[in-house]
Amino acid sequence: MESSWAEQSGVVVLPSGAVVRGRRIADPASPADFALLLAPGPAPTWPYRRIRWPDFWVPLDRDDALDALREALRRAHGGERVEVACRGGQGRTGTALAALAVLDGMPVERVVDWVRANYRPRAVETPWQRRWLRRLS
Repeated sequence: MESSWAEQSGVVVLPSGAVVRGRRIADPASPADFALLLAPGPAPTWPYRRIRWPDFWVPLDRDDALDALREALRRAHGGERVEVACRGGQGRTGTALAALAVLDGMPVERVVDWVRANYRPRAVETPWQRRWLRRLS
């Protein structure tokens, strides 16, 4: 029996109650309604948008990344099953999940601790990823 979306590994609950799944891009996964892909790699069979985001860095095009994150957040608020994925499922994915939480109303000074407690302990891997998050507010 398949677990509900909210019970799956990697799913976090944003401040508004919307749920989003983070994962490694190559891991098998149950279908989502929309994916943000933060690395090259296999594309899912469901709708997705790819952000150019080098490993251990920040998005190359800030405006495009923010537009994609806002689209993902709108879809999650609308009840769609939204996921975020990168190669390791940790740094970029953790940073994107943290960004979604900031865009959803979480104070930026709490977001790194929140994503590490609710997603992965090593999410948001670099100082420049933390700096990028601080500039979202």
